[in-house]
Amino acid sequence: MSIKANIFNIEDFSIDDGPGLRTVVFFKGCSLRCKWCHNPESLTMHEEIMIYDEKCIGCGECFKVCPTGAHRVFDGSEEPDDRRGIAIGQHYIAPGKCVRCMKCVEECFSESLVRAGETVDTEMLKARILRNKGYFKESRGGVTFSGGECMLQIDALEDLLKFCRENGIHTAVDTCGNVPWSSYERVIPYTGLFLYDIKAMDPAVHTACTGVDNRLILENFAELQKRGCKTLVRVPYIPGQNDGELPQIAAFLSKYPEIRAELLGYHTLGISKYKALRLPYIEAYSPTVKEMDELKKQYGFLA
Repeated sequence: MSIKANIFNIEDFSIDDGPGLRTVVFFKGCSLRCKWCHNPESLTMHEEIMIYDEKCIGCGECFKVCPTGAHRVFDGSEEPDDRRGIAIGQHYIAPGKCVRCMKCVEECFSESLVRAGETVDTEMLKARILRNKGYFKESRGGVTFSGGECMLQIDALEDLLKFCRENGIHTAVDTCGNVPWSSYERVIPYTGLFLYDIKAMDPAVHTACTGVDNRLILENFAELQKRGCKTLVRVPYIPGQNDGELPQIAAFLSKYPEIRAELLGYHTLGISKYKALRLPYIEAYSPTVKEMDELKKQYGFLA
């Protein structure tokens, strides 16, 4: 039975999202709003349009084909959702008017307008996964389901995980942990590895950084360990945001000596996406390789 899934990307030959070479399916929609997210197009469940100004040739065709007049040039007046990432004189799309018909994207031959997200059948994803089974076997890799938060689309995720298990393909689920435990119970039997984010221990810091506290996240993590689920913890290091949390995170993880943990440094690769979505973004300091190596050694993270 085919199930619909909202995704925004599929990446083949990934080496950063689990063991071996992997296909990564990125689900759209997330229950957190991390200030440093490098995939801002993943945050909402619905399709979006990204505007890359440097590619625009000013032909105006997108304005002409829009059936609702959603395309605007910002003149300084406030929009209902106060999108603070828009500059005076900049092209934007009024969210209250856009019906996401994508006619403007289809018309834009300079590729200044880019569609972010699409609804697909899990049968299509299964066929894509199966085509890559050869390099999974040779590299001891598999498939990673990421996001956004893939656990928010639990029916599609469970269907895909079952398919992979039936076909002898290793699976990993990349999750922020902020979903009901009942969702984990559905996927545990078919998941070879959980990639689990821990961003802060102080609930106030976690709320300031992500929009929600960490109670459910830590409860789910503890329950996964009780069930003996193989887990790789990934901790983002964002100077000025959660950098003061590293001692507490390291102390918490020391209670689980069998758990491996990675420390991931902030990078600026997502800023162009924030600009394309007309969203505000933070500009944190990107730590050097040497600084990251010292922090990993100091707090016991994987080298």
